[in-house]
Amino acid sequence: MPLFAGLDWGGAGHAVCVVDETGRTVGRIEAGHDAAGLATLLARLKRLASPADLPIAIERPSGLIVDVLVEAGHPVIPIHPNVLKACRPRYRAAGGKSDPGDAYMLADILRTDGHRFRPLALLSDEIRALRALVRGRDDLVAQRVALANQLRALLEGFWPGAAAIFAAIDSPIALAFIRRYPTPDSAARLGEKRLASFMAQNAYCGRRSAAELLARLRAAPAGLAGEAEADAKGEIVRALAGLLERLGAEIARLSSRIEHAVAELPDGRIVMSFPRAGRICAAGILAELGDVRERFPTEEQLAAEAGVCPVTHASGKSRGVVFRWACNKNLRAAVTCFADNSRHASAWAARIYDSARARGCKHAHAVRILARAWLRILWRAWQDRAKYDPAKHLAAANITT
Repeated sequence: MPLFAGLDWGGAGHAVCVVDETGRTVGRIEAGHDAAGLATLLARLKRLASPADLPIAIERPSGLIVDVLVEAGHPVIPIHPNVLKACRPRYRAAGGKSDPGDAYMLADILRTDGHRFRPLALLSDEIRALRALVRGRDDLVAQRVALANQLRALLEGFWPGAAAIFAAIDSPIALAFIRRYPTPDSAARLGEKRLASFMAQNAYCGRRSAAELLARLRAAPAGLAGEAEADAKGEIVRALAGLLERLGAEIARLSSRIEHAVAELPDGRIVMSFPRAGRICAAGILAELGDVRERFPTEEQLAAEAGVCPVTHASGKSRGVVFRWACNKNLRAAVTCFADNSRHASAWAARIYDSARARGCKHAHAVRILARAWLRILWRAWQDRAKYDPAKHLAAANITT
């Protein structure tokens, strides 16, 4: 008799429920999240059935527990939390929730609807490493944006000129200026010659002269903070500027490693062959796309995963098309970034974008339309393990000729 298992994972322990084909519970396991607990879990599961014959449903598609189960030979089937939430009223009317109850629900969903879900296919170690680097870099970039906004808001409250003198508050020259002149009093004697010397020392590469920058600094409104308050806020400004400088250096280091890693992968060179894909953007696409072709047997599935095709709601005479919220947001960000860049190097891409804008689409919508068009070609090249060839892209070739 076939068996089905559900696992509700947790930070300290995991609840597992095993049911047979009739839905009867044949085993419940509580395992700690440590070496001994995971070993006990695998041993008890093995007593019920061989690993290959015992599929396990789980909400989270990654992590140590998933790696352990796959390594042991269990088919692991990820089930989206929204599916579990939608199925919850089937099992209880009061809306109660518990870890053993969720484990039973996962096992029973796998029993009744397992044919609708695809077992997890592990990516290669190189792709998993690339994904870790790309997602880690994205998190650091988000932190940099948050810190830069915090620094700008702080400066605009007591030293607006320091926030306005350079275009980007988190640029190296702006951070160096803020650390050197964190308060209005520290820049009271700043003149054109001194500012020019500062710009030369910090290798300023902008197009503004010292006179223009000084005029911009003096045109900003004066802060009203007292001397003690300004000094206190100046210390915070120095701290934030130091954090942003170190964060920028770490992002640059990770970017360099990502660029090298994606160029070494065969699939990376495929993605990089597309117009204006670059290396960082190509790495973001490949990190989410992976190297398991069976994950996306059709280009429609890839487009849905990337969130660049809308969702249709139709009932009777009513029909609506809405934005797709449920998707891989990391993949959508990478694909749309590439699509937006590509229109500056491909006449075909520019025509699709301009046509969408002419129909009244906003910029973000037009970029998603272009990304949907590019995914058809990207999916085909990825499946064929072939680089992008403009000569084979007939629609683009006809425009250029």
